Amino acid sequence: MRDDVIPDVPAPRRRSFLAGAGALGAGALLAGCSAGPESTNDTGGGGGADRTLTAVIGYGNDGSWDPTQTASAFAMAANHHIYEGLLDTDPITRVPYPALATEVPADPRATTWRFTLRPGAVFHDGRPVTADDVVFVFDRILDPKTQTLAQGFFASWLESVRAAGPRTVELRLKFPFPDGLSRLTLAKIMPAHVYSRPGAWDDAVRGLAVGSGPYRQSAHHPKSNTVFEAFAAYNGPRRPAFKRMNWLTIVDAASRVARISGTGAGAQIADNIPYANIPRLEQGGMKVAGGAGMNNLFLMFDTRHKPFDDVRVRQALHYAIDSEKMVRVALKGHGRPASSFLDTHNPGYRRARTVYGHDPAKARALLRAAGVSGLNVTLMAVNVSWVVDCLPTVKSSWDAIGVRTTLAPQETTAVFTKLDQRQDYQVVAAASNPNQFGLDADLIMRYNHGPGNLWMRYTRWADDPAARRLFTAMDRATREPDPARKKAMVQDYIDLVAEQAVLYPVVHNELMTAWNPRELTGIRAQPYPGVNLLQATWA
Repeated sequence: MRDDVIPDVPAPRRRSFLAGAGALGAGALLAGCSAGPESTNDTGGGGGADRTLTAVIGYGNDGSWDPTQTASAFAMAANHHIYEGLLDTDPITRVPYPALATEVPADPRATTWRFTLRPGAVFHDGRPVTADDVVFVFDRILDPKTQTLAQGFFASWLESVRAAGPRTVELRLKFPFPDGLSRLTLAKIMPAHVYSRPGAWDDAVRGLAVGSGPYRQSAHHPKSNTVFEAFAAYNGPRRPAFKRMNWLTIVDAASRVARISGTGAGAQIADNIPYANIPRLEQGGMKVAGGAGMNNLFLMFDTRHKPFDDVRVRQALHYAIDSEKMVRVALKGHGRPASSFLDTHNPGYRRARTVYGHDPAKARALLRAAGVSGLNVTLMAVNVSWVVDCLPTVKSSWDAIGVRTTLAPQETTAVFTKLDQRQDYQVVAAASNPNQFGLDADLIMRYNHGPGNLWMRYTRWADDPAARRLFTAMDRATREPDPARKKAMVQDYIDLVAEQAVLYPVVHNELMTAWNPRELTGIRAQPYPGVNLLQATWA
């Protein structure tokens, strides 16, 4: 079975009208991307610290690489190694630490944060990082005329960013927002002299990646592999431990497992490990560990397509699903039925007032109350291997209540291209993991249900009165200064999200990572796609 190309929504590709010049242009940097492929068998030619680390990523490397708008699992994981924010966050705890900035602000509740850039910080083309580069990135994120994914993470609380000197920047907040410190890792600082060139943002989407981080991208081959080299001039807090890394994109589950197992294994680490392969890998000496978080299978409805404009129909299809069977059979016990939009490990979790336990009788009653009978549903789905494993349970559950179900799994890019083109659909089943962006509930809910964002456009629900109530409640919660009160307000509007079931998870599941402990140390399995090797080294 194949895994999806991107485990969540691909960002829209829009042309930039910005212009400028740089010492090393986009064309020159992209030349390496179009060269002949690096060998995907390359493991660096034997032992020693100079050998290449080979990683297998179970997601495509051909999604958008623009840090301001990507949700691609591969690109986001890679960008954490290529770029820096003013602050970055630990991949597990998500606690912020100084990256390009020299320190974390002493008062998180202040409405002005001032940052000094790290002395000697330079981009991969040798040009120094300046305050103007920081302003350049934030201006793009905050520009209401430029639709980016990052805008939804910053615009509600960040007023402006200005240069207060060549290496000093000042962030002005609309109100105290301590959670904003951890979000600064989502604003990767990019060189203005590269990305202000005509067409450079399109180049960024296709794979142009020039940052100031510990690794520089040295080759990029969509649907094959991306190669990184240690950046010798990097002087930041998390130094590169590997001279060279080769990340393979292998979306086929069997091929991915074969690459890290057996005597001919060519890789040291792989993510997105199928549950059925865990015992075999452990018997072969591999370490396999998982992380429980927001990874989920969700259903998304086109609310302009009758009868899915009726909340009772959406609820009926959720109540019909035997999610306990799905966890037992498809996920091999590595998950649990959703009892809120948030997973149970999230600090903001509270059991929702509406929980969709398996209740076929209630599902039939809701369909009758909605005046719906003889319903035929085509379930368009991404072809993530574990999602495909879950689909038969959905079909049998819906068939059992008289809903004739046709399964239509396909590559993620195909699914979201249709959605971007506003093609008609009924229901989509896909995988998502907002933990890629962070842990705070406000961020997670704005990613999926923020006013004007891509998901709400897909559902065509934003003009619904219930949606308008939700957006108002979200804004009030964001501005609430008292942490306990804010948490309760978020939980209350999550109850509305659960009741409406426009875009809502069916199950939350673990993501598994496998690595060779005889070769690597410092690995921590993360509960979201990709790998983070900034604290790893050869064993």
